[in-house]
Amino acid sequence: MSLPPSDVPEEHLLGQFIPLHYHFNMLRDQTRMAPFREAIEQATPLGGKVLELGGGTGVLSWFAAQRAAHVYCVERNPALVQAARTLLPQNEHGDRVEVIQADAFEYLPPEPVDVVICEMLHVGLIREKQLAVLKSFKERYQQAYGPRLPRFIPDTSLLAVQPIEQDFCFGGYHAPVPMFEPPGPHMEQCRLAEPQIYQTIDYAQPYPLEFAGQHEFVAQRAGRFNAVSFLTNNFLGFVLREQRGITWFMNQLILPIPEAVDVTAGDRISLAFQYQAGCPIESLQASLAVDVGQQILPWRSRQDLRRVA
Repeated sequence: MSLPPSDVPEEHLLGQFIPLHYHFNMLRDQTRMAPFREAIEQATPLGGKVLELGGGTGVLSWFAAQRAAHVYCVERNPALVQAARTLLPQNEHGDRVEVIQADAFEYLPPEPVDVVICEMLHVGLIREKQLAVLKSFKERYQQAYGPRLPRFIPDTSLLAVQPIEQDFCFGGYHAPVPMFEPPGPHMEQCRLAEPQIYQTIDYAQPYPLEFAGQHEFVAQRAGRFNAVSFLTNNFLGFVLREQRGITWFMNQLILPIPEAVDVTAGDRISLAFQYQAGCPIESLQASLAVDVGQQILPWRSRQDLRRVA
């Protein structure tokens, strides 16, 4: 499968500039909306100040406005700015939200805030600029207001990976293409080994902008190893009195490998990759390297596999 040319504008590859209709689909997604609402209600103090970076239609800022005295909602996309400014006044306490058209990489609130919401999230932290935006914000915020940082929503992201057998047959048409599927096993997928975590991101702490993983799995069952699943679980907040986290488990990203191979239970599966946070899917896919048992697939050498780690 050929990759798109490298000179395609970033906004055409999603990046930071998500179209309006995609945001309206997210409004329908209760697996996303419900935990964000709970986490924002838990974190926002009554009468507090909140900043949202990448506000979209303004819904997460509106959740915060139910408790906050003022919410700064920063959005770059003019269509989304217009949508948020139209929709918020139609909702209770929407007048507490100030919609600001600005680049999240550059904006700094005029005063300290209690909570920062940033949902520029994508599975594996690819495509969108979550990490780079928050890194820039923290540096500028501490220069302006001192070392104490606000609370962040999400609080933590866990990134994991696992080898799978995926059915890429669509109405009889075989098409191994990148896919997004709900978390958890489903009929078209066989998990060949348990997932392994390759990165934990605590948004209040320093974190890398580049990830590199080298993992060894032991196949738990026989199957046709033809794809890799990337998994992302976001801890949006914590309810300490109940000793539980508020989580949003995102859809898994399934990337086919160019050459499928049969495995049996007990086989060793080695997997390596490296990528920059916010990169296109194609960059992550191109970095994949696998080694199954003693057979090395022809598209990567053992030397390549060591180099990626």
